[in-house]
Amino acid sequence: MPEDRWMHGKAAASPRSGATWASENAARRQRDRADAKVPRYRDTRVAGMERAYPEAERLDLVEEISGHRVADPYRWLEDADTEQTERWANAQDALFAAHQARWPDRDGLRARLLDLLAAGVVSPPVWRGERNFFLRRTADQEHAVALTTDPVDGATTPPTGPDPARERVLIDPMALDATGTTTLDAWQPSKEGHLLAYQLSAGGTEESVIRVMDVATGDSVDGPIDRARYSPVAWLPGGKAYYYVRRLPPEQVPPGEEQYHRRVLLHRLGADPADDVTVFGAGLDKTNYYSVQVSRDGRWLVVAASAGTAPRTDVWIADLSASSPETPEFTVVQQGVDAQTSVEVGRDGRLYISTDRDAPRGKLCVTTPDGLDYDDWQELIPEDPEAVLDGYAILDGPELAEQSVLLCSWTRHAVGEITVHRLRTGEPTGTVPLPGVGSVGGIVERIEGGHEAWFGYTDHVTPSSVYRYDALTGETTLWTSAPGTVQAPDITTTQVTYTSSDGTEVRMFVMSQEASPSAPRPTVLYGYGGFGLPLTPAYSATILAWVEAGGVYAIAGLRGGGEEGEDWHRAGMGATKQNVFDDFHAAAEWLIANGWTTQEQLGIAGGSNGGLLVGAALTQRPELYSAVACAAPLLDMVRYEHFGLGATWSEEYGTASDPEQLGWLLAYSPYHHVQDGVDYPATLFTVFDGDTRVDPFHARKMCAALQHAVSQPPADRGPDVRPILLRREKDVGHGARAVSRSVEVSVDTLGFLGAETGLRFG
Repeated sequence: MPEDRWMHGKAAASPRSGATWASENAARRQRDRADAKVPRYRDTRVAGMERAYPEAERLDLVEEISGHRVADPYRWLEDADTEQTERWANAQDALFAAHQARWPDRDGLRARLLDLLAAGVVSPPVWRGERNFFLRRTADQEHAVALTTDPVDGATTPPTGPDPARERVLIDPMALDATGTTTLDAWQPSKEGHLLAYQLSAGGTEESVIRVMDVATGDSVDGPIDRARYSPVAWLPGGKAYYYVRRLPPEQVPPGEEQYHRRVLLHRLGADPADDVTVFGAGLDKTNYYSVQVSRDGRWLVVAASAGTAPRTDVWIADLSASSPETPEFTVVQQGVDAQTSVEVGRDGRLYISTDRDAPRGKLCVTTPDGLDYDDWQELIPEDPEAVLDGYAILDGPELAEQSVLLCSWTRHAVGEITVHRLRTGEPTGTVPLPGVGSVGGIVERIEGGHEAWFGYTDHVTPSSVYRYDALTGETTLWTSAPGTVQAPDITTTQVTYTSSDGTEVRMFVMSQEASPSAPRPTVLYGYGGFGLPLTPAYSATILAWVEAGGVYAIAGLRGGGEEGEDWHRAGMGATKQNVFDDFHAAAEWLIANGWTTQEQLGIAGGSNGGLLVGAALTQRPELYSAVACAAPLLDMVRYEHFGLGATWSEEYGTASDPEQLGWLLAYSPYHHVQDGVDYPATLFTVFDGDTRVDPFHARKMCAALQHAVSQPPADRGPDVRPILLRREKDVGHGARAVSRSVEVSVDTLGFLGAETGLRFG
């Protein structure tokens, strides 16, 4: 989910202050709960509907798995295609629609979300000579469009900014598919810029198909090549061939393993993909992902592999001048080492090695192709004790002579920064000024070298923009801002530090109309805490909508993420996963103790791994939260490996095939911790039928379990039973989708959270 931050949207302003709303709504909720004669909800009581939740058969199914007895009463909901499951899902659709109709001002909220999303997005330019390629989405577009800026014949002065007069659309997903369900997943220009390899998928499946376009004419000159999900493209000079990654045909792999078994292949334009030569991957781990790159001069091929999402990589290099492209002879750079490492061959012939080996926050080393042993690596940029090294760019154009520059991007406690160094020695010489406290996108340099670099920037109130750094002058200027004009509301962002249950200090962003709370307000706490991914500041229409309406939005940098480096990640994975949930509970307690909110006004939200987070939160501490928005979640941690891409995540979570690791999983698996009669928070599950990463069965089974649990009232519970709802959507998946589809998810999620925490929009 931070993969997309889930729900980018926005809401309308009201003449009343947020503090007034908070006090009024808190009082209303207390009156409702005190009045047993007028329940706010009773099971699914909505005008004209029955009380009972949709019928869901409970199986008496208990299995012996790795020495553990595991109950699974809703196993049948794993199969989406049965008549029984479809009947249950249709009833859930009707239940959701009835509740949805009760959330006020949906039209106004939708309009405000669209207003804020009208800012659009823009990416840094990727240069090939004087031609550049970039993505941009304007206010009236459903998807970002790939464009190029054609060079000017005879131009001798490089451009200092975009030139709209020379822009030309290359790929517009809506022009290819008016339904909006086709997405542009990736693209890569040839080294000369005359060809563009691009990847499209449909219906949210992320099953990319590679094609090649002639940039000058827009004509398709090669492809399609299927089974290329998550494939890099590494062009050889001249554009007649490229390396890429493709899965084996389904008939060549065991049943159920069709998503795995990748290989690195060489494809020559015009050739039948069935004849492409496999150059790497045979006999290695079935879950391996591969990266591939070819040096600017075409001499060096670098391949890296990681088993699923394991935080370690093996790296090999081949000299293509000493062997043919079809049969490269690889030499090991790193293999069997518990570290993440990437290698780039610079234009100066040195190998630049970015690694967290003996440096959990990252360092940059250099060596030569003859000095591949770890002992030969020379430290160029040492590990910073507080900041995480995210990336770098080399500015070594001839105009810089002996003053070639190295730019390094860092995340310091989730906030971006860029430092400037001498390339030969790594000596620091300064910093690149940024417009605020935000996030830095990837730094882009010219492939042939030069003195310029471009990078993206965003923060909580600033839409995506692109800046240009000039190493000759040391100046940083705005290259291009977001394409649309938007009036973002005034909000205050504060980064606070709180203490988790074991004494660990955790940082959190708190966004509000006030720098300090004058009264408790409806609040959303968001987190992720997994896969080493940091939550850094970003423009979010959803957050702005919530805060503008008078609420508070908090984002916690939990262990398991990458906010503080690889040690921080590993402190929240596998056997230590409970630390993530403890950090989240502590964030909620801090917000309440410091007057930002109350339990009655506190909602939580997360998607994907963040959906697992909020699923564990609601089962571990149901009394702490009032509402839960759980999107595309993992919730059955015993069977997650059998569906979607689950088998690639065993390094992150553990595997049920190992008795000890199954013990870790069962200790928190949300589905297995639902108990009858507990007063669980109101919960909205959002799932997408095209999701091929996290199967929607997780949410179906958890929804059925919770609905059963809250339908078993204990003697001490009053009539105020909060709703458990499932929202499903077709023809979209886990990742990219059309803006209008994103807005509708946001409207429903914000409407639900507002109804349950007391925040009104409009």
